[in-house]
Amino acid sequence: MPRKRKLLAQLSALQSNSSFLPFDALEKQNATPGGDSSPKSSKYFTIEKKNTSQLDADFFNQPCISLAKSFLGQILVRKLPDGRELWGRIVETEAYLGGEDEASHSKGGKQTQRNAAMFMKPGTLYVYQIYGIYFCVNVSSQGEGAAVLLRSLEPLEGLDAMRELRSASRKGPTKPLKDWQLCNGPSKLCQAFGIDKAFDQRDLTQDTAIWMVPGHELPGEQDVVATTRIGIGNRGEWAHKPLRFYLRGNRFVSAVDKKTEREMAATGRFSCS
Repeated sequence: MPRKRKLLAQLSALQSNSSFLPFDALEKQNATPGGDSSPKSSKYFTIEKKNTSQLDADFFNQPCISLAKSFLGQILVRKLPDGRELWGRIVETEAYLGGEDEASHSKGGKQTQRNAAMFMKPGTLYVYQIYGIYFCVNVSSQGEGAAVLLRSLEPLEGLDAMRELRSASRKGPTKPLKDWQLCNGPSKLCQAFGIDKAFDQRDLTQDTAIWMVPGHELPGEQDVVATTRIGIGNRGEWAHKPLRFYLRGNRFVSAVDKKTEREMAATGRFSCS
């Protein structure tokens, strides 16, 4: 089947040393890893806010793996009902390819009421609920039933509002959340940005409450780690495919794969820090 051969070729390319397409260079972050706090507005925000052009349909209209990598460094913007805006830099994603992908909600090409957004035009939000409580947000791409999960953001603006939204969803007395804890996971991200099932099937290129703008600096190949997806259970070979992408050294990532990073350093993909 031509489609299946094309998919397997993509996955094979991912595992090679030249798996990533060229990206613009990324200046090294000045944040101190392991610190307990960071500025209310990230150093990136002072640059990013000048560029408010919204990412259009052409950006989202690319294959799933390519889109998952291209999201890194881009900015998700959420406008709350009271007019406040939340800005977050995407630092971690996962690709779900549909069809043969056993971990995808659209495996086998099955379309349901729940996953309908995965079959809609690229740039459509797919929001689903887990454990009957939490939400996760995905963005559809090229490919029938394919979508990218947004796993983690680096908060840039509106951190106080994010804390309010996170606190409202937490039970009992809790300690104030540190900046790096606000959006370091798919459900945390949705809580902090006030994203729920009402956002399912919305179009990122047209919606007035949520959209994306270009990041000022995008990561290069040496700054991106490709590793296995998280929490997909026993899905055979698909549990081992390198379909999770994150920015190396960014403390807002949900989970760091030190083994993969060491292997990449050994092959010269990036130097050990």
